[in-house]
Amino acid sequence: MAQPRAVVIGGGIGGLTAACALHHAGWNVTVLERAPALEPVGAGIALAPNAQRALDTFGAGDAVRALSGWQADGGLRLPDGRWLSRTSNEAAARRFGGPVVVAHRADVVGLLAARLPEGAIRTGSPAALTDPGAPDRPARVTTPDGDLEAELVVGADGIHSAVRAALFPGHPAPRYTGATVWRLVVPRPTTPFPAHETWGPGRLWGTVPLRDGRVYAYAQAVAPARAVSPGGELAQLRRLFGDWHHPVPDILDAADPAAILRNDVHTTARPLPAFHRGRVALLGDAAHAMAPNLGQGGCQAIEDAVVLAHALATAAPHDALGEYTRQRLPRTTAVVRRSARVARLTRLSSPLARALRTAALTTANRLGPRVALRGLDGVADWRPPGEDRHRDARAAFPTSQTSSSTTP
Repeated sequence: MAQPRAVVIGGGIGGLTAACALHHAGWNVTVLERAPALEPVGAGIALAPNAQRALDTFGAGDAVRALSGWQADGGLRLPDGRWLSRTSNEAAARRFGGPVVVAHRADVVGLLAARLPEGAIRTGSPAALTDPGAPDRPARVTTPDGDLEAELVVGADGIHSAVRAALFPGHPAPRYTGATVWRLVVPRPTTPFPAHETWGPGRLWGTVPLRDGRVYAYAQAVAPARAVSPGGELAQLRRLFGDWHHPVPDILDAADPAAILRNDVHTTARPLPAFHRGRVALLGDAAHAMAPNLGQGGCQAIEDAVVLAHALATAAPHDALGEYTRQRLPRTTAVVRRSARVARLTRLSSPLARALRTAALTTANRLGPRVALRGLDGVADWRPPGEDRHRDARAAFPTSQTSSSTTP
């Protein structure tokens, strides 16, 4: 029997995970990435235990765990430095079966890309879906180098997905949430600090160490869509966060203005009717864009990828894609909504609303870190289908280093 063919449109973490999982399942995979190189837009990424277990299905979980550089506890703070809640590695691991890994996106992308055969990834290759296919014919993708036919096309082309628009042209696109985010990586300050996320009036800041001696920092604030910051993004960050607790001022002093990334936050306006049509499957932001406040955007894309590969390994493509939608649409819709609820909490700006938020979080902290971790119940404890069958895959790629970290 001929090896089935899959074309993945998009070379981000979700698309590369899908390519790795399909390759592991015996598919001939081609990844088409519009950018001239796999240089991911972004800085850091948090991979919760649910994503790590998904990566275990094709032997990449422990290699990702070894990327984490954060080995300490953390928590939630106020701009003046007071702690609202604390979490611990032990509590997170006990509740979810493992800690959260925080790594640089480029490291995760490089690790996944290295697992694919030479020539499987084509950069500088924009692609357009010209035929979604049907049970009796393959899907077709057009590229500058000619058309490709495949038994499966995976649309992993992000929030503004052209593949999604081609499959569901009348469906509303993701909407702007009213908040924008900044991300940056700087050398670690000399004065020690605990990892943290800090909530202020209508804005937040987070700081997490990376394994290479640098720090990943992220910020979020209410802002008009496509706003331009007077004096540049670093000047805007100083205006918003310059008087917050250590290490925020030191991180801003160390920041390279040219390396600060700014992106408006979009979320799914209305769930898609399905995550597939014909021989095409959507995953990640192309299927279910979400606010970043649960740290689950990349994790859900990774889940999508391994569930898709598992379905295709157990059924014919037409039935497998239906099963993929059946499993993933309800779960991701719930995660999108939960992320939106947390995002609304972070955007509170009135003194009364913030006082009530502080009181609620302080009370939860008194009851212990297990209460503070409940926001990820039913999310971070997810396990992939057929998990027992994948233990050999994890053992086949041992690593000498694992992380014991957790996120704030």
